[in-house]
Amino acid sequence: AVSLLEIPERDIYRATHCLLTNYKNTSIRADMTKVRGLAALSKGAPFTRFDFERRELGSNDVKIDIAYAGICHSDIHQVREEWGPALFPMVPGHEIAGVVSEIGSAVTKFSVGDHIGVGVFIDSCRNCKPCKDGLQQYCDQGMTGTYNQLERDGKTPAMGGYSNIMVINEDYAVSIPENLPLDGVAPLLCAGITLYSPIKHWKAGPGKKVAVMGLGGLGHMGVKFAAAMGAEVTVFSHSPSKEGDAKAMGAHHFVSTKSPDFNKSLIKHFDLILNTVSAELNINDYLQMLNVDGTLVVIGLPGKPYAVEVGSLLPARRSLSGSMIGGIAEMQEMLNFCGEHNIVSDVEVIKADYINQAYDRTVASDVKYRFVIDATTF
Repeated sequence: AVSLLEIPERDIYRATHCLLTNYKNTSIRADMTKVRGLAALSKGAPFTRFDFERRELGSNDVKIDIAYAGICHSDIHQVREEWGPALFPMVPGHEIAGVVSEIGSAVTKFSVGDHIGVGVFIDSCRNCKPCKDGLQQYCDQGMTGTYNQLERDGKTPAMGGYSNIMVINEDYAVSIPENLPLDGVAPLLCAGITLYSPIKHWKAGPGKKVAVMGLGGLGHMGVKFAAAMGAEVTVFSHSPSKEGDAKAMGAHHFVSTKSPDFNKSLIKHFDLILNTVSAELNINDYLQMLNVDGTLVVIGLPGKPYAVEVGSLLPARRSLSGSMIGGIAEMQEMLNFCGEHNIVSDVEVIKADYINQAYDRTVASDVKYRFVIDATTF
């Protein structure tokens, strides 16, 4: 006799799948998947228990038992309609890590028991050049967001990861290396790829000087990636108390922005500056620190447009650019890189009933460095 505690989780899932497959081969049609989660029922409303249904498993779909769902600041913006009108009831969450519990008949990418992740989008047109190039986040027709959007049929509201189960087409999910803890992986599906993509695109590496503006949920991932790729990393932060954390994550230098002349000794110093800050600031102070052909990439969304002085760009052929998450192929590349270098997000795991307090603390920057919800508590 063998105790269930001695059987690997993956094998239990696969054995269960065999039973499910036998049932699926009968003439009985499976019901829609019943799901429990958390939803905001109206603008700014506190979260409440919300039961709903996912679609029946299609031939190219995988069903995921969600283990953890990260809280992204963009979840808060959308729940509070700070980015415009939203769809309610809203189940947010686009930093999703879990385990495959069932697969459709034509699925080839995943097996039952695999660790799997879902990010900011769950579909795209698949036919435009960006989609064919693996840049689904820049789909000409617009990517289909994981929540607060209608699915491609134009009528089904997409519900996100603040829930215990998800059903998704296999093409829009990624494999998670098994050596990485799922709680620390969840934020990689948004915060991680949001920093990995520009760092790779602008070729950060040995001999390159990279600066990260802000050491929050986004910024701390930029530090880890840039350092792991061999760049010389500097962190700019208005919180001097974060210097120890920044250097523990791999930063070589730390600069407090509280001083009015914090940039004077760093003019024409950096090859790449990653702006993860959403607060309003004088962007010209940072542009001046770019070396010849250097680039400042805007990642955080400011409340108001930047007042860019052309004189900050011309003297060194500097560029001001932007970047948004990454495509499926790049997300998989990022996770493989994380598996090789043991990189995960620094997280604080919470139960579902703490989410309203977690939102307030996120706005107050009172988290190191990402809240992640234990999906077993929904």
